Amino acid sequence: MTPDTIARRETVDALRTVRELWGELLLAIETPPADVWPPRQLAHTLRAGDDEPLLVEGRAPLVLREHPAPLNLEALDAGLAIERQLFALADTLAAGVQHATGEDPRRWNYQDPGAPNARAAAGSRAHGLHFAAVWIEGRVLDEDTEPELDEQGELVAAPFTTLPEHLLHEARNGARVCEGRLLRALRLDQRTTPLPDRPCPWCAGELTLHTGPDRAPAVTCSTGPACTAPVEVDQYGRRVWEWGDLLDLVAALAAGEQLDETGPAAA
Repeated sequence: MTPDTIARRETVDALRTVRELWGELLLAIETPPADVWPPRQLAHTLRAGDDEPLLVEGRAPLVLREHPAPLNLEALDAGLAIERQLFALADTLAAGVQHATGEDPRRWNYQDPGAPNARAAAGSRAHGLHFAAVWIEGRVLDEDTEPELDEQGELVAAPFTTLPEHLLHEARNGARVCEGRLLRALRLDQRTTPLPDRPCPWCAGELTLHTGPDRAPAVTCSTGPACTAPVEVDQYGRRVWEWGDLLDLVAALAAGEQLDETGPAAA
């Protein structure tokens, strides 16, 4: 596999991570940062099975909105930085490879401060982060770079040229920076988080939450194989709740918490 092929794959993967988790970041902006159960790392995973998917494509870009009272400034700052970086990256790639005319919906339109209103002045930024990420992915994959037939059947130049190597690697670096910023804002980057106030419901051992950019969150128990939890043992001998088991763990923890609260009263 060539270095350029690896760079393209890494760029596309990073852009898709940003698109897939963007709705989670919007929710984080509207949620006060607090130590709640389940943690946002697990809430993100468990929400994947909801009947109502979170739709974010129609929401205005963060850079065009007013934010009178955001509940999570860290998440808002991360979202604004990610949008600005991807929009600037799209500007850079367009300057290097774009030949599409103003009537072509595939064209990336620059900002125009002289436009009559804020949305028109924003150019393609008005379409939001999803549009920018998909547009950048198209340039990285060299889509629409072959001559085409126009409405009269005449062969015309392609709307884009192939992406030169230096712009490919600029796109890779920019996309990966955005991915890392988003994962850190959602606490989905590589980390281990002890849950000292949530002992294992089966053995009272210490639970630890494990997250990373390339895996779903998982929880392990410190007791080891002696723990009677009905889950597999990992390579280190710990009971581990992988993605498919987390609902059962959360339910067991909630049931244990209810018993703690009602126990003294019953006595």
